[in-house]
Amino acid sequence: MANKKVTGLGGIFFRSEDPATLREWYNAHLGLNATQYGAIFDWRQDDAPERKGQTVWNPFKKDTDYFAPSDKQFMFNFRVENLEWLLDELKKEGINQVGEMQVYEYGKFAHIVDPEGNKIELWEPGAED
Repeated sequence: MANKKVTGLGGIFFRSEDPATLREWYNAHLGLNATQYGAIFDWRQDDAPERKGQTVWNPFKKDTDYFAPSDKQFMFNFRVENLEWLLDELKKEGINQVGEMQVYEYGKFAHIVDPEGNKIELWEPGAED
């Protein structure tokens, strides 16, 4: 049985002229409760309701290099089940990884770029998610 590739949307990140002011506006008018790390939306997985998931909304400074090599105004973060396996599969399919995989207590992260130059962040959440 093949692993799932993408299991959900982990986050929506975009460039902003003034991220702090924009977060304040969304907090005041839409109740996002965003911090410097964005707003976190918790949810439960359909196939495992005991497991919690999160999706993050966060504006970045307009000159951030975090989206590089893309010059696009946004970046999607997709949740995946087995990042190392997925990166191997993508390599076989001719898709190159951008940079090295990063590992933190809250998960593993890697990046690829789609055919239109959009940088995509792949995230395998840590065990507590």
